[in-house]
Amino acid sequence: MEKDIKLIALDMDGTLINEDGEVSTENEEAIKRAKANGIHVVLSTGRSLATCQDISESLGRSSYIVTINGGEIYDKEYNLVERNPLDADLVKRLWELKKTHDTHFWSSTAQGMFSSLEPFESDIEAYEWLKFGFDIEDDEVRKVILDELRENKALEVTNSSPTNIEINPAGVNKAAAIRKVCDWLDLSMDNVMAVGDSMNDLAMIREAGFGVAMGNAQEIVKKEADWVTLSNTDHGVSHAIRHVIDK
Repeated sequence: MEKDIKLIALDMDGTLINEDGEVSTENEEAIKRAKANGIHVVLSTGRSLATCQDISESLGRSSYIVTINGGEIYDKEYNLVERNPLDADLVKRLWELKKTHDTHFWSSTAQGMFSSLEPFESDIEAYEWLKFGFDIEDDEVRKVILDELRENKALEVTNSSPTNIEINPAGVNKAAAIRKVCDWLDLSMDNVMAVGDSMNDLAMIREAGFGVAMGNAQEIVKKEADWVTLSNTDHGVSHAIRHVIDK
């Protein structure tokens, strides 16, 4: 086995699931095999629990589930263990940027999910914000917004696709969440294989004992990873799991 892998942290979009939003039979069987080998398989996603619980259930419950890039962590019974909100004043500035540049936005809050298609109706202070996101096709506009956000030390700025921007509070990311899960399970990051495709996966791929980039991953993720597996449409998660189990 590659190192001593006792926990596999899996991103979802672009990683575990295919272009149809489904987990392939190959990936599902590999996850079951990993669990049969005593390995924890933890979903670590930018999604909220509401948009990933059905997939989590279909794979068989794990010890924990990391959602909203570490904005929330749940236990195996889906009880909330930790929540890391964004300060409302920060959200106000993000909202100003959205209006100034007329961009699409989406968000996760403790009260639900809002976006340009599903707007929120109360004042910003009325919600407990967990993540704010932009989707910007225009490269120049995206760069202007990114440049400002990266100057703000109170923000954790990543993406889950080349055209979007995801914002959590500084220090809130998938690596920090997986470190906490490891503490609770009496493991270390050396015992972790982390698999992902985007910038919001980069921290956990860097810090894991074995960091794996998908074949369809953004180039910077591939460069930072220890190993590159197949794409999400070619059951890359299954390929990665076999790689560590069959060593």
